[in-house]
Amino acid sequence: MRVLVAEDHLELAETIAAGLRREGFAVDLAADGDDALRAGGLYEYDVIVLDRDLPGTHGDTVCRELVQQRVRTRILMLTASAGIEERVQGLSLGADDYLPKPFAFAELVARIHALARRAQPPLPPILEHGDLRLDVGRREAQRGGRPLELSAKELAVLELLLCAQGTVMSAEELLTRAWDDAMDPFSNVVKVTVSRLRRKLGDPPLIETVPSGGYRI
Repeated sequence: MRVLVAEDHLELAETIAAGLRREGFAVDLAADGDDALRAGGLYEYDVIVLDRDLPGTHGDTVCRELVQQRVRTRILMLTASAGIEERVQGLSLGADDYLPKPFAFAELVARIHALARRAQPPLPPILEHGDLRLDVGRREAQRGGRPLELSAKELAVLELLLCAQGTVMSAEELLTRAWDDAMDPFSNVVKVTVSRLRRKLGDPPLIETVPSGGYRI
């Protein structure tokens, strides 16, 4: 899952990003409203964590424009104001959820997962294919009842392939959705990760390589 964190408080932004990456998310950062609009128009994020009081283009404007441009992206608005009026205003702009500061990190993660499940098509909390089972919220996978020791990126790629429901995902799509914009687009990291994942999933093989296409389960 790919998330944009638009927050001008650098220390808070980096703390949120580090925590989300430990949870298996691909995370990009935007330090002001202009950066948030640019990134939101460039990448297809699953969720945008948007501080309302951004410098430059205000968070309210960012929210309104992103909703108009990318209706499938879910927006979680953050603010230091916890009043009912502020929450109503934020939601009326098109935000899907609203979280006042300070907040518990576990709640932030839970809300991001909840928003992702409200995407179109909705994402179920448990993804299954034959004897393969992935608990998205717990970040736990098993096959035939055997727990699988997967890295954060292996889990992310597995989730994307399962969500694709048999359709082919190109290496470029997997790179865009599972890694942030710091990754070299010419890297072979997708091929390496799929190879490791395929080996850990065991036999019979589940991940098919489609020539000139990509991968599918």
